[in-house]
Amino acid sequence: MSLMVVSMACVGFFLVQRACPHMGNHRKPSLLAHPGPVVKSGERVILQCWSDIMFEHFFLQTEEISKDPLCLVGQIHDGVSKANFSIGPMTPALAGTYRCYGSIPHSPYEWSASSDPLDIVITGLYEKPSLSAQSGPTVQAGENVTLSCSSRRSYDMYHLSREARGHECRLPAVSKVNGTFQADFPLGPVTHGGTYRCFGSFRDSPYEWSNSSDPLLVSVTGNPSNSWPSPTEPSSKSGIRRHLHVLTGTSVVIILFILLLFFLLYRWCSNKKNAAVMDQEPAGDRTVNTEDSDEQDPQEVTYAQLDHCVFTQRKITRPSQRPKTPPTDTIVYTELPNAEPRSKVVSCP
Repeated sequence: MSLMVVSMACVGFFLVQRACPHMGNHRKPSLLAHPGPVVKSGERVILQCWSDIMFEHFFLQTEEISKDPLCLVGQIHDGVSKANFSIGPMTPALAGTYRCYGSIPHSPYEWSASSDPLDIVITGLYEKPSLSAQSGPTVQAGENVTLSCSSRRSYDMYHLSREARGHECRLPAVSKVNGTFQADFPLGPVTHGGTYRCFGSFRDSPYEWSNSSDPLLVSVTGNPSNSWPSPTEPSSKSGIRRHLHVLTGTSVVIILFILLLFFLLYRWCSNKKNAAVMDQEPAGDRTVNTEDSDEQDPQEVTYAQLDHCVFTQRKITRPSQRPKTPPTDTIVYTELPNAEPRSKVVSCP
């Protein structure tokens, strides 16, 4: 369905809305231009008005309030409601600032707030200016770059755009002694290259631009950190040295702590090993504290002495009262736990 046929379906709305439409009842929609807002003479452009609010109708209007707004029924797709307005073939009368609105079902006379303004520009009406880089098209990274747009035609304004960026900057033209009108665009220190174009326009028709200048490719070479050292580099180096000192001190502390940990672990393992050896030694090899034994067990211990097949019983004296010279005869003792204090001598058969 063509734009004209769809717009006729909105004629009933305009009878009331031209006089006093109610605006601002809902959040504003968004307005975009495809493929872009700068359109060559004779080409077409799609203005898309969309919102996440389910608007039933969308209205497209220029700043000339005398013109009736275009109206389209919103189409719901991927959770948004949108309408595509096809504008063209582009003529100077179609260039200008556009806004769009939306209305919800059952309230066709209540419009949303206005979208942000969108300028649609027509190009190709006048001769093209020239674009050049003052320091040449190839520069070092971090170098300040200035682009000059000039022409012998007395343009009032120059517009510089960069491809794939979609933004534009403008500067007034200045008359030069060589008879040209020029504007110098300082880009500052550049780190990435790009393709630039410029246009010229007159003060009384700001939406009507000249043909595009020839594209200018600005190439950037080198490493900005090597070619253009920062004035803060000395302080950065001193900061790096401080960080190295801190890192070195921390490493020494960690190494000393690890050595101390290994030393303590070695001592602990050695003590544990000695304790294990003591536990494995025979009971006869250990030193017995007889004083503690006497205090804990006051009973006397009775032994029987085997001497030439004759058992005699006697009380064992304390180690401190024993003779230091070991006896020559072999004496075997056996503990008699139930022996009486006095026992008779028993001879061998």
